[in-house]
Amino acid sequence: MIELKAKLHALCVTYVQSRMQAAQQAIAEAQQAQNDDTKSSAGDKYETGREMAQQETNRNLAQLNEANKLMVALNHIAINAASEKAEPGSVIITNNGNFYLAISAGTLTLDGKNYIAVSPASPIGYKLKDKRAGEAFILNEKTYQIASIT
Repeated sequence: MIELKAKLHALCVTYVQSRMQAAQQAIAEAQQAQNDDTKSSAGDKYETGREMAQQETNRNLAQLNEANKLMVALNHIAINAASEKAEPGSVIITNNGNFYLAISAGTLTLDGKNYIAVSPASPIGYKLKDKRAGEAFILNEKTYQIASIT
């Protein structure tokens, strides 16, 4: 099971790295567009174009900052530790899906099985946290029975 956790963790790292690369690429493109925008006789058009490029840069900087926070969260997860209760880094198997408690990264497919990477701060992550195998919880009128936690 430690190998499963390590592979899921690696998929989350890849997810965050791709988000960081996309944000960095978009920032570079916006800055290039801002630099290429030359002042014409229509000064307002120039200023509007530069402002739009600046707003795009700021939006992508915020996305890059969020991705950095996700990477920091991943770096604090101990993937070699086994636990009897759900905590960051745990793989939780329920009757309504398999979950990896780490960051919100959506569905991860590994060896033909789907795992949903969820943040401990998300609604389902909050319900999962500190639960043990055999316990159940209800979320959105759906009962989740925990079969195992690793």
